[in-house]
Order: sequence, then structure tokens, then C-alpha cells
Amino acid sequence: MDDVSWSDEELRASVEAYVEMQRNERTGQLIVKKQYYKKLVEMFGRSEQVFESRLQNISYVLSLMGRGWMSELKPAKDIEPLVAARIEQLLEQASGQKGAPVAAFEIAVREATEQKDLSKPSDNVHPKRRRISVTQLQRDPGVKAWVLQQAAGTCESCEKPAPFQGPDGLPYLELHYVQGLADGGADAVSNAVALCPNCHREIHYGANAHAVEAWLYDTVQRLERD
Repeated sequence: MDDVSWSDEELRASVEAYVEMQRNERTGQLIVKKQYYKKLVEMFGRSEQVFESRLQNISYVLSLMGRGWMSELKPAKDIEPLVAARIEQLLEQASGQKGAPVAAFEIAVREATEQKDLSKPSDNVHPKRRRISVTQLQRDPGVKAWVLQQAAGTCESCEKPAPFQGPDGLPYLELHYVQGLADGGADAVSNAVALCPNCHREIHYGANAHAVEAWLYDTVQRLERD
């Protein structure tokens, strides 16, 4: 895909279309992707196939951010780091949250690992610092406390005991919102589960994230779909 020629208006419209489709998918509404592609084609003149590829790139950026992506738009990694960084910014604007940027860095990492004779990098004893503004949603600590208490030290995904104890002597599990707060999910026990670190990373970054999510909805009875 020719990333260089994509205007900011095209990227913004693509992200807006993706966010709307994803919102409709999560609420169980019928999604006709071709209708969205047709509208984008009318606006910018590219082919439907090109826009579908771009939306798959958006899924890839979301996966790098640890956020959920549309099941019908499998992540496609053929995207330049700078374009991925801009898509990440647009996604954050759409959600009203701003975190530390990760997309361009992670793509650079993956490109480097594919090199056959990757040379050992020189030590960076004094990394440069930069100030980043981060926006977070205010959460109710009672939700996490209740969910952890209900889990009783057992991961609600793999159903195995917590892998270790924290400094406080309690089994270490992490709270996960099945529908992310950045995507409009509720800070509620009906949207939260307690996971071991391994399962938590898988549901954010794993290829089988959608299957894990489906498993949680099937097995954790308090969970409710929006």
C-alpha cells in the first residue's frame, strides 16, 4: 500500500468509519462493510479493496495498542510506522483518551527482528526524555476489589491459581474490562474479570483474543454484553 500519498483527511475518514463499524459490531447491529467502503470511495476515489486494506491496518494498530479490533477485519501489518503513529493519534482522539505512543515503536521492533543479521545495538546509557500528556478515565476501586474477591485467587480465563503472591501476600491477578473503557465500556462488575498476567496479555495482544473474549462471556455469568 502506498502510505505516502494518503492525506490526513483520508486517514481520519477511515478511522471514523472503523470506529463506527466497531461500535455497531459491539452492540449487535448489522454491519454492511461495503456501504462504508462505497462512501469512502465516493469521497476519495480509491477502490473498495484499498480501503478494506487500510481498515485492516487500523486493526493492526489497535492490536499494537492492546485494544480490541473488529473480528471481520483481521490485522494487516503492511503499514509505515509514521502512518501507524498518525492512525494511533486519530484513534485516541475518537476515544477521548491519550496514552504513551506505541505503534511506530512496535512496528520498528518487528521490522528489525525480521533482519537476518541484526547487529548488536550500542548501549544507550542516557536515553532522551520527553514529556507526554496522558489522559485516564477515573475508575471505581470498589469494582476491582469486588471482582478480585469473587475470583478468589483464580484466573477467570484459564481457571488456574494466580501465578504468585504480591508484596501484600495476596494472589496476584489483574483486572480486565472485556469492553475497554476507551471503547465506551462500563466501569462495572458486569464488564470486568480477574485474569492472570499471561491471559491478560493474550486478550490484549494475542491472535486468539476474540476467542478468549467469547470464552469469558460464556463462562463468567456476571458478564453482560452491551
